[in-house]
Amino acid sequence: MSLPPGPSRIAVPDDPRDLPGTFCHRREVDVRFADTDAMGHVNNAVYLTYCESARISYWTDVTGEPVRLGTEGAESLILAEARITYRAPAFHGETITVETRAARLGRTSFTLEHRLTASVPGGPARLVAASESILVRYDYTADAPVAISPAHRAAIEAFEGRSLG
Repeated sequence: MSLPPGPSRIAVPDDPRDLPGTFCHRREVDVRFADTDAMGHVNNAVYLTYCESARISYWTDVTGEPVRLGTEGAESLILAEARITYRAPAFHGETITVETRAARLGRTSFTLEHRLTASVPGGPARLVAASESILVRYDYTADAPVAISPAHRAAIEAFEGRSLG
């Protein structure tokens, strides 16, 4: 579920490994039992799925354009790189909030930063991971990257409230 946009930050105890600054986009994900592994915590690969949901939601919410399947022959997005740093385990019954912001806009690619916190309903949040995703605007018909349109660039910068040059 996407939450209303606006600059904010989920409050957690101070951690020097945290991403500083505010985030304008948030998506909540309930941890399913199936997301956990034999150790009882969320499997490391599942965090990337949480970030995937957040980046798709970010793109759709900010640009108004859905992420299309490559089989539709349309321009869409392709993931070029994903990095994640784990800070604490998350567990079944918790809610993960993925805060997302654009950090950079290039000619054909852009970088999103994700801050993941976990909490039980009514409980305090804690930092569980930080991630970075590099996405490329891609034309599946031409099988090549394409420039991010001026309209998409303007929408992202307006949403973030700053130039991403």
